[in-house]
Amino acid sequence: MNLTAENHCIPLSDGNRIPLLGLGTYGDPRTTPKGTALDCVKLAIDVGYRHFDGALVYYNEHEVGQAIREKIADGTVRRDDIFYCGKLWNTFHPPELVRPTLERTLKTLKLDYVDLYIIELPMAFKPGDEFYPKDQDGKYIYHHTDLCATWEALEACKDAGLVKSLGVSNFNRRQLELLLNKPGLKHKPVSNQVECNPYFTQPKLLEFCRQHDIVIVGYCPIGSSRDASWYVDIKETRTLQGWRDILKQRLSAKYNKSSAQVALRFNVQRGVVVIPKSFSPERIKHNFQIFDFSLTEEEMRAIEALNKNIRFVELLMWSDHPEYPFHDEY
Repeated sequence: MNLTAENHCIPLSDGNRIPLLGLGTYGDPRTTPKGTALDCVKLAIDVGYRHFDGALVYYNEHEVGQAIREKIADGTVRRDDIFYCGKLWNTFHPPELVRPTLERTLKTLKLDYVDLYIIELPMAFKPGDEFYPKDQDGKYIYHHTDLCATWEALEACKDAGLVKSLGVSNFNRRQLELLLNKPGLKHKPVSNQVECNPYFTQPKLLEFCRQHDIVIVGYCPIGSSRDASWYVDIKETRTLQGWRDILKQRLSAKYNKSSAQVALRFNVQRGVVVIPKSFSPERIKHNFQIFDFSLTEEEMRAIEALNKNIRFVELLMWSDHPEYPFHDEY
């Protein structure tokens, strides 16, 4: 695969294209200073990023949208140079809420369309103003999940021109098959955003998705910046240090690259889109510098062999949800 900093897009099954490297924009709204996402997205566009992964529940889509619009206004990019992924949150699964929620994202971004819109998780929560609804005992309040009905509402959004491509996130094989086998399916999911890094390479899910022309978008490709409730701390330490040490010993010196750059290159070289999140200007630049070297087939196999099926993001607080995706093998 001939990848360059200027052109590293791969095709989606609906005829659109997605850049293999993007910038994740999640930041804890309780601790991230205002304006951080705005400044970092503008810098990233100047560096060469064209793919941005955001969400309504990140509370910063207004800043991301402003950054994109400002870089369009100053002539750095055109709108069709930018690939923006937005997400449908758990409290908006009922079909009648899908389009208004997408329109809310578009209004916040002040853009006419998003390039990709995905179901963030296959688990529905009680609809309402609270993103994380709980009862008086502090227990999450779930809602009946009809993924096919939610998907049909998304298909209508695509037909209306509000979004170019449709995908999902954190779906297992069974949940993907539910959509793929839906009677009257108009638009199949083009992507599945899941955790993917050298200790969690997703071989079985990746092969299944390849068979169905579904692109894997890998989050946490070099670690996790989520708040601690989303993962187990001891596991994060073991995972990060383990494969980073191995990559540093084996490959970093050879290519004069960091273990993070090697890990990103590994995934993009096998067709997995990566969306490392960073609000550090130096790391944003650093993570983009993966197109001036290439791993050999032997090195790719060696990194694949590091797989330990260790997750950062287990979402154990929702493991009793009927559609919790991680009970299945893949």
